[in-house]
Amino acid sequence: MKAKAKQPDVTEERKEQATAWFRTLRDEICAALEKIEDDATGAELPAGRFERKAWDRRNEDGTPGGGGEMALLRGRVFEKAGVNISAVHGSFSEQFRKEIPGASENGGAFWAAGISLVLHPRSPLVPIVHMNTRMIVTSKSWFGGGADLTPAVPFEQDTADFHAALKACCDRHGADYHARFKKWCDEYFFIKHRNEARGVGGIFYDYLDSGSWDADFAFTRDVGQTFLSIYPQLARRHMNDEWTPAQRERQLVKRGRYAEFNLIYDRGTRFGLMTGGNTEAILMSLPPEAKWP
Repeated sequence: MKAKAKQPDVTEERKEQATAWFRTLRDEICAALEKIEDDATGAELPAGRFERKAWDRRNEDGTPGGGGEMALLRGRVFEKAGVNISAVHGSFSEQFRKEIPGASENGGAFWAAGISLVLHPRSPLVPIVHMNTRMIVTSKSWFGGGADLTPAVPFEQDTADFHAALKACCDRHGADYHARFKKWCDEYFFIKHRNEARGVGGIFYDYLDSGSWDADFAFTRDVGQTFLSIYPQLARRHMNDEWTPAQRERQLVKRGRYAEFNLIYDRGTRFGLMTGGNTEAILMSLPPEAKWP
């Protein structure tokens, strides 16, 4: 059995490299979404623009613990689009460090950076989408993230194209990546108390530590770029189509299910709240309007 290569030390330079990438990806995604807003036709509302708001995090002892920046858009295509970045550091609580690999071995110290977005379109014909990628360091280090699609009105071609793009991304980096990460996504984004999937899936990965930091970072970058290449195509297909009140009703109910998952099961939500993150940014994923029948 081939021995796993030793994980290189995570230097400050690598932390800065990852943080800079998440910031760059945020800028590219925001620009693409604002272009979609500009290109929408027949809309009475003005084209939306992202408003950015920085926030600082403090550790329990009052020392600086990093921070982040929210970017929030409310427009003609996207009723609410949030794209957040963060880079935080500090110490996990005694209870929470037991749940995080490598945290108990270094007294709970951690560093984490990433990008997270959730887009809630105005039209029920344009799918809700989530994407995030992150790097976490304790006494160990790893990457995680993924992307998944949640349409209120599913279109088979949209679903097929979304999965095909993610499969091509995975295949560029690991022969088994897509099968593993698609299955993980289907299992993770499942609303257990409803016995139903949150959406039509995508990929989800965590604790990615192949032994090559460069390879894992390359895959993580590719996930972000793949999202940027495929989702705007899906939004543009349907953003100018007319929709019915019945379809809007389906969308509002689907948003309710989305909120249930994020508040009960989502790891990112729990991680942010347990590490003293910005509550407004953590709950950015919640829809602007939802319904429970």
